[in-house]
Amino acid sequence: MSASPHKDDVTGIDTTGHEWDEIRELNNPLPKWWVYSFYACIVWSFVYWIVMPAWPVFMNGAWTYTGGVIGYEQRQVVENEVAEVTAGRQHYLDQIAAQDFDTIRSNGELMEIALAGGGAAFGDNCAPCHGSGAQGSTGYPNLNDDDWLWGGSIEDIHLTLQHGIRWESDDDTRLSEMPRFLADEILTKDEVYNVADFVLAISGQAEMTESATSGAALFESQCAACHGSDGTGNRELGAPNLTDAIWLYGGDRASVVESIANARAGAMPAWGDRLDPVTVKQLALYVHSLGGGE
Repeated sequence: MSASPHKDDVTGIDTTGHEWDEIRELNNPLPKWWVYSFYACIVWSFVYWIVMPAWPVFMNGAWTYTGGVIGYEQRQVVENEVAEVTAGRQHYLDQIAAQDFDTIRSNGELMEIALAGGGAAFGDNCAPCHGSGAQGSTGYPNLNDDDWLWGGSIEDIHLTLQHGIRWESDDDTRLSEMPRFLADEILTKDEVYNVADFVLAISGQAEMTESATSGAALFESQCAACHGSDGTGNRELGAPNLTDAIWLYGGDRASVVESIANARAGAMPAWGDRLDPVTVKQLALYVHSLGGGE
């Protein structure tokens, strides 16, 4: 609705002549500095679109963008920066590749770089299974403790990382295979229970009951060859210590029975096939430094 412009009685500001439901629009324009700034931004946007890469274009069957008058390309800037950083690190990476573990550990600067690289590689490749803090979970070992199936020296850890565990594509993989005592009908169900009770007894979780005593003879004949007569394990075979309180798949009776009856066959990739040798070396140093390395 239109009305004649006039001065508003309340504010003293002229109206525009527009009125809706007896509500009149005041002629109160934006400050000129704001309007000029707005127009300047519009002009600047057009200049930017011309000077910088911005306009999408369809070329050679694919969408791309204009290169801009100055030919600036952020992707190339990032690639150059990455190449510069890589070149700066290469000197240290070459040293890590050439030096043995003892020499690297004795060099504070080199060790710091190795741990940083190993930590980054661990987060990218190992944390999904072992956890961001390497604390592990059921079926995935805790790398912070001192319980190692194949040894916890840097050399042992390095070898495990290189060739993996039960990794079929690597001929030198860490390999151990426990019989499925119940599934393969080596032992009866009752005999499996007896062996489980004996294992719980030697690990200090249960008393040496009649069932456990019966399981002792079975353990000696079926399990001692790998785990030892005292159940303390054998690192050369990857056979775990059954007398401590550390259990990869759980130490309750049901979990122990399941391990004996159907065995376990966890696997870890051979990182030597997936990562470069320097990264694997840094990973070994990092894992060893977590506190459980020997």
